[in-house]
Amino acid sequence: MSIILLETGPIDRFAEVGNYASYARCVDSQRISNGKKKGEGNVRNGNKYLAWAFVEAANFALRFCAEAKRFYERKRAKTNNAVATKALAHKLARACFHILKEKQPFDKGRCFA
Repeated sequence: MSIILLETGPIDRFAEVGNYASYARCVDSQRISNGKKKGEGNVRNGNKYLAWAFVEAANFALRFCAEAKRFYERKRAKTNNAVATKALAHKLARACFHILKEKQPFDKGRCFA
């Protein structure tokens, strides 16, 4: 958690949760119009250390959180392991944003509902 705090910096610089998830490299950088791929953005944009920290947090959550494991297994049934891990990291990044912004403890029910 300390790496996430240090690499995030002041949470007030992110207007919305999507901006934070994008900075943490937890979202795709494709441009899609009418269901067709029109290009990609800068996939190297964002903080690589924060991306690493959230993937590590996702791997840790897989081992010790039943709700996270269920979410991962649902994703993995439709895609591959890497995509499912990154989806779980994205969920945790969104949760982390709300934890830092609202100064509330982590709620598994809210995160994986």
